[in-house]
Order: sequence, then structure tokens, then C-alpha cells
Amino acid sequence: MITIKIYTRLLLVLAVLGLGSCKENENIPEVKADDSFAKGADISWITEMEAAGVNFYNNGGVSVDGIKLLHSMGMDAVRLRVWVDPVNGWCNKQDLLVKAYRTHNLGMRILIDFHYSDSWADPGQQNKPRTWEGLSLDALKQAVADHTIEVLSLLKSNGITPEWVQVGNETGNGMLWDEGKASENMANYALLNNAGYDAVKSVFSDAKVIVHVHNGHDNGLFRWLFDGLKSNGGKWDVIGMSLYPDKDNWRERNTQCLANIQDMNTRYGSDVMICEVGMSWDEEDAAEAFLTDLIAKCRTVSNEKVLGVFYWEPLAHAGWNGYTLGAFDDNGRATKALNAFFK
Repeated sequence: MITIKIYTRLLLVLAVLGLGSCKENENIPEVKADDSFAKGADISWITEMEAAGVNFYNNGGVSVDGIKLLHSMGMDAVRLRVWVDPVNGWCNKQDLLVKAYRTHNLGMRILIDFHYSDSWADPGQQNKPRTWEGLSLDALKQAVADHTIEVLSLLKSNGITPEWVQVGNETGNGMLWDEGKASENMANYALLNNAGYDAVKSVFSDAKVIVHVHNGHDNGLFRWLFDGLKSNGGKWDVIGMSLYPDKDNWRERNTQCLANIQDMNTRYGSDVMICEVGMSWDEEDAAEAFLTDLIAKCRTVSNEKVLGVFYWEPLAHAGWNGYTLGAFDDNGRATKALNAFFK
């Protein structure tokens, strides 16, 4: 059985040599020089999927490299999560480097998503890494800084410069619970957040640091969280949002999200990034309409204050790891949802 260590080494060698692991001949579009709006995807599962033998197919039915396929479909950016010490190795710093190297070689822009956990960090769980358990607040701040610097320095030493870096994932109630739980101690959360922010800037001074919150339609949540950060000296450059409507409420959610974006622009002077979107893979007509409308709304915001939109794991075939909100069908082909990124 192939191990992640062997697999990632092999892929990194192939990336350095400029070779692909799949037969493909996609026409890779050039990003317009005057268009800074990012059209991206979180592709963090791709190495794990490839190791499991999952294939992706173009319109001609040819097996192709999944990242190159997304690029050929109009995406110019990727988002990559990183965990501290995951049990199976996927999404650790070495796996991150492989994916970042591949996307960097395609000229794609990169967003790094620090979870500060060994596994998923989201609104329902913000668990500390195993090796950080029992640390004092000061030690946790140092651990956040050390981990952030270590990962980003690895990228930098390989000639990779991320454009954006998330300090935490969906931190609508803080991170590194219980010490950094915002509803219990906003000041602690601000300190941990700032440890990450300052660490990012120490390696990549020009990178834009994102604080990412779920439910982009919920203005009350965003005001509470960012008012709290601001009053405690919290730092950020960009406000990140997730938006996961369904086929029946996407119009309402898009309207609410746009209003929230405009409020974040006005209230804090912040740029906004839609860091995650998705809809059930078998609702492709609704998903295409939702994304087309959302991207159009984002582009109407004055002074280009919305930086882009990222689809969360579109390459996930229906049911991969139990996830059903990707944009590829059971046969490994893209659904109509991704047409929105052509427009």
C-alpha cells in the first residue's frame, strides 16, 4: 500500500521535473492582467484522492490532472488547508508543499488555510493539536507562531509565495478551544489570532491575512465577531466568508451575503474573500445559477473590495469521504456548476 510519504515524494519529484501523472492536453487559459478577482477552488483532498486511484475526466472522456482541469475551466487560484500533525499525514506540511508546488508551476495564485488543529476546525469544533494540549495561553501563542512560520518558511524556501493566508478556519467562535473560544474570552482569541497574523507577516510581509467566518449571510454573527476582535486589538486584512445555500434559498442567501459584504466594507474598511461555497453535486442547474449570481454580485461591489470566490473541494466525486457538495459527478466529470467560473 502506498504511503503518504512515498506518494508525496514521488509527486514532488514529478512536479520538479515538470511531468504530470495523468495523460492530458488541456489548454491552460491566461489570467487577464487587469482582472484581480480570484476564481478558485479548495483542492486539499486531491493528493489523497489520487493515491486512492480516483480519476478526473475532461469533456472528451480523457483522464487528466485534476488541478490542470480546473485551471482549464477558468480557475486561477487554489486554497490549501494545513493541519499540524494529522494521523494519516494528509494535509500536513509536506503534503501541502506537493500541492502548492504543482499549483505554483501552473502560475496559479495560492491561499493557505491554517486550521491550527490535527483535523477539521469549523464552527462545531476547534480542537487543539495533540501536542499543544495542556499548554498555557502564552505557550499556545508561541505554538501558533512557530507552526505558522515553519510551514510558510517551507513554502518560501521552495520559491512559493502565497497571496493570502487564513489564520484559523471558520473561527466564528474563535479557535483553539477552550482558551481561544471567543464567546468565553474574546481577548484570548484576539491574542491567538494576532500570534498567527504577526507570524504570517514575518515570513511574507505582503501576504493578506484572512479571518474566516462561516455563514456569510449572517450579518449579526460577523458584527459580533469582528467588533469583538477590533475592541481587543485583533488584526486582519481580509474578512473571509463561507456560503452554503441550497437550491431553494440561494437567491435569499446571496442577497443577504451581498448586504453583509457591503457592511463589512463600510464598518471595518475590510476587503472580503468568499473562501468557501458549495451546493449538492446533483443540483447542478441550481448550483450554476447560484454561483453565477454570487460572482456577479461580488463584482458589483465598488473599488474591487471583494477579492474572489473559492469553491470548496469541487473535485470531490459524489460521496467522496461522505461529502456531497462537490462539483464532479459519479463518473468523475465536472458538473454545470463550474460553468460559472468561465463567465
